Amino acid sequence: MEKGCVIWLTGLPGSGKTSIARALEKKIRMLNRKVEVLDGDEVRKWLSPEAGFTREDRERHLRRVAHVARLLARNGIIVICSFVSPYRSIRKEICKIVESDNLLFLEIFVKCSLEECIRRDPKGLYKKALRGEIKNMTGLDDPYEEPEKPVLVLDAENRDAEENARILLKKLRELNILA
Repeated sequence: MEKGCVIWLTGLPGSGKTSIARALEKKIRMLNRKVEVLDGDEVRKWLSPEAGFTREDRERHLRRVAHVARLLARNGIIVICSFVSPYRSIRKEICKIVESDNLLFLEIFVKCSLEECIRRDPKGLYKKALRGEIKNMTGLDDPYEEPEKPVLVLDAENRDAEENARILLKKLRELNILA
């Protein structure tokens, strides 16, 4: 059986994580590999519908996601996780959860400036947060802690999702995850 892994895309809301995840998913499927995308908005409504956006709620939710990703990966699936996951400490914990099954965990930083994310604002979250309608908005009134040693930094401000997915695919080949 082919070995699975967990690719964890982290970055500010609106940075392009989901677009990169979906583009990468298509490329991996074309190689006839099993792949699943766990996306923040989709997963939250099923796995943690009660969760708010406090630090505690976010961390509890991300631990659940890490366990689901680990279960999928140990069954040979390449799992692409697309979550803001703003705190270094919880990303380290997620890594330990995944690696507890001798699985590869790849932290990928989707880098995009706050100004550009606010300009894009695909879901209107920044607008609402700036009007005071949303509390604990990452990047505004809640911190985003950039990864210290990501496996890869994807420049989502100057490259589109397709190009970033190609760069990530190349990295997966270098790491012998894909042929």
